[in-house]
Amino acid sequence: MAIILRTCVQGYAARWVVYTLFASGVMWIAAFAGLLGVAKQAHVDVPYALALKLPLLQSRPDLVFAGESRTEYQVDAELAARITGRPIGGAVNIAYEAGEPLAVLGAIRQQPDLFGGTHVVISVAPFLFNEGVRSAAVYPQDVAARLGVFDQMVSFLPLRIGTLIRFVREAFNARLAFEQNIAGRGARPSASGLSTIDRAQREDNWPRDLGTHPHYGRWNLSGPKARYETLALCDMAGMVRKLTVVVPPWAPRYDRGNDPLWQEKDDQYVALLSSTGRRCGFEVLNVQAVPGLDQSKYADEMHLIASGIPIYTRYLVAKLGL
Repeated sequence: MAIILRTCVQGYAARWVVYTLFASGVMWIAAFAGLLGVAKQAHVDVPYALALKLPLLQSRPDLVFAGESRTEYQVDAELAARITGRPIGGAVNIAYEAGEPLAVLGAIRQQPDLFGGTHVVISVAPFLFNEGVRSAAVYPQDVAARLGVFDQMVSFLPLRIGTLIRFVREAFNARLAFEQNIAGRGARPSASGLSTIDRAQREDNWPRDLGTHPHYGRWNLSGPKARYETLALCDMAGMVRKLTVVVPPWAPRYDRGNDPLWQEKDDQYVALLSSTGRRCGFEVLNVQAVPGLDQSKYADEMHLIASGIPIYTRYLVAKLGL
C-alpha cells in the first residue's frame, strides 16, 4: 500500500512539474511577444549609431559616404573633400558598424532637405542581403522591425534569441535618439566621421577561405533582407541627386580564382545589386582590388588599418569620377 501511495505521489509530482514548466514557458513566450510588440512600436529606422553621425550634415555636404564598417573605417571624407576641391565639411562619412540601406533611407526621410542635393556613396556587404545570416551582431535591425512578432519568434527562437534581444535594445535606443534629436543637436564627430583601426589581427584569427565565411553562410538571397534592402536602395535613388552603391574589396590574400564557392556567391549578390540599379537608377561600383593596397594594409579579411585609408580613399574618389 505504501509503495502504491508513493508511486501515486511521485506521478502527481512529476505531472505538476511538467505542467508548471509548460505554463511557465507559455507565460514567458507571451511576455516576450509583448515586449517585441512594444519594441516594434518604439522602433524608428534611424539607429542610435547612425543618429550620432548625422550632426555632420549641418555643414550641408554635397558628398555623403554611408553604409557599413568598410566605409566607416576606410573612407577619409576630409581627404576626399581636398581631392575634389570641396571645403572641409563638404564631404562627410556617416557609415557605422553593420550599417544598412534602410537606415540611411530613414535618415533621408527625416531630413530630406539635407540629402536632396547630395551624392550618396553607400557601401554594402553580403550579410545585408543573405537571409542565412541571422547573428545578433549583423542582422539588419530595420528588417527585423518589418517582420511580424510571430515571424520574429519563429525566425530567431530559440538559438538566435540574442538577435531579438539586440532588436529590443536597439529599438529603444533609436527611439531615445529620436526623442532627444541627437541627429540635429548632437556633437559633430571628429575627422568628418572617419574611424580607424591601428593594427592587424593575429594570423590565426584570419578565415581560411571566404567561400565558407559566415557572411556567406546558408546562402539565400530570396528572403526579407534582400527584398527590403534593395527596395530601400530604389527609394533612396529617387530622393538624392545621385546614388552609388559600392561593393568594397576583401583582403588580397584571398583568391577568387581558387575559391569558386566565394566567386559564385559574390557574383550573385553583385548581380542582384546591378539589376536593381538598372531598374531604379543607381550605379554599382564593384571594387575587387585596389592597386597598391596590399595585404599589409589589412586589419582583417574586410577592414583596412589606418595606413591603407589614403590609398583606398584616393582610388574610390577616382573611380567615382568626382
